[in-house]
Amino acid sequence: MGSEGSVSKLRLLCLHGFRTSGEIIKKQVTGKWPESVLEKLDLVFTDAPFPCQGKSDVEGIFDPPYYEWFQFNKELSEYVNFDECLAYIEDFMIKHGPFDGLLGFSQGAILSAGLAGMQANVSFRFGDQDFLKEHGTELLDSFVDPLVIRHPKDEKGLESMLSFLEKLQK
Repeated sequence: MGSEGSVSKLRLLCLHGFRTSGEIIKKQVTGKWPESVLEKLDLVFTDAPFPCQGKSDVEGIFDPPYYEWFQFNKELSEYVNFDECLAYIEDFMIKHGPFDGLLGFSQGAILSAGLAGMQANVSFRFGDQDFLKEHGTELLDSFVDPLVIRHPKDEKGLESMLSFLEKLQK
C-alpha cells in the first residue's frame, strides 16, 4: 500500500520476443491492452543483449533494430549465449529492480517461465501463433495453478487478468 491507502502498481519486467525489441513489445502491449489493465501496471521494457542473427518475422511491420535473447539450432536442442542472457537479465534486474514479476512474449515468455522456475516469480504467456508456443506450453507442467492468458485476449481472458492483478495487489 502506498501513502493515503492507495494501491501500488505491479512492476513487471517485459521480455520481448525472438528477433524483436523492447520498443516493439511496448507498442504491442500499450497499444492493445485496455487502460483498465495498464493503469495497474508499471511496465519496464528492455532489449535483449544480442543483435538478431537472421531475418525477423516483424520486418516490414516494425522498424529495426531487432534483438535475440539467445540463439538456438532448428531442433531447439542446442543453445548459444544462454548463460550470458541470464547474466544480462540478472544484472538488469539488480540495476533497475525490484520487479514483482515478468511478462514475456515468445522467446521472452520462455525466459520468463524459466526465470520464474529459478526465482519463484510470476510469469505471463501470450501467442497462439507463436512458433515457440509448444516448448513454452511444456513449461506449464512445472507450475502450480498457472494463469495463462492467450493472445489475442477475449473478454474472459481480460477478466482473468484483472482478477489476477487485483489478487496480487492485495
